[in-house]
Amino acid sequence: MTGDELDRAAKAELRTLPKDLAKAVARHLVMAGRLLDEDAEQAYQHTLAARRKAARVGVVREACGLAAYHAGLWSVALSELRTARRLTGQEAYLSVMADAERGLGRPERALDLARSDEAKRLPPAEAIEMRIVESGARRDLGQHDAAVLALQIPELKDERLRPWSARLSYAYADALADAGREEEAADWFARAAAADRDGETDAAERYAEIEGLEIIDDDSEDG
Repeated sequence: MTGDELDRAAKAELRTLPKDLAKAVARHLVMAGRLLDEDAEQAYQHTLAARRKAARVGVVREACGLAAYHAGLWSVALSELRTARRLTGQEAYLSVMADAERGLGRPERALDLARSDEAKRLPPAEAIEMRIVESGARRDLGQHDAAVLALQIPELKDERLRPWSARLSYAYADALADAGREEEAADWFARAAAADRDGETDAAERYAEIEGLEIIDDDSEDG
């Protein structure tokens, strides 16, 4: 690993640093990205190392915020992502910030972010993530019908497979289940499972649970 694996936009931000320092920071960011899903705490430690070397670089603070979020360090995530926004002027990861507010037990603040002017300018994928967070915040407040309504957007009925299809269908199914609408929830869990090509959700298991089915592990060895 050389640090060259970092994406082009991130490397461009690091060009403000001396070459050797930029390479060291890049290595930490690459390692953080690789570890994020399997060991969030270790990923966070790599971003802290990068932060110590380049605290004024937006992509470094952004990486630190995301790693903190995945590690469940909600306050740190909010602080780092706010700093990243100030440094870059970009509104990325607004939904992550809103979800961190939920993690801190502040669903009202999450809803404030979801209704903000910045949220109205989010690109489609991030806008859908914000809708998912908004629905979760409504559920936190016991507003189960409102949680369902928050996800009744045109993209929900899009028959084409999109990057957000599985997550959106799953969130809608989850909201329906919480609202006591289990028959509809089962249908949407089935849709989520069909769209979840990478196995990112437990939609198939949730569907089977509602329908009283038993999932057989095809990978188990005979005899």
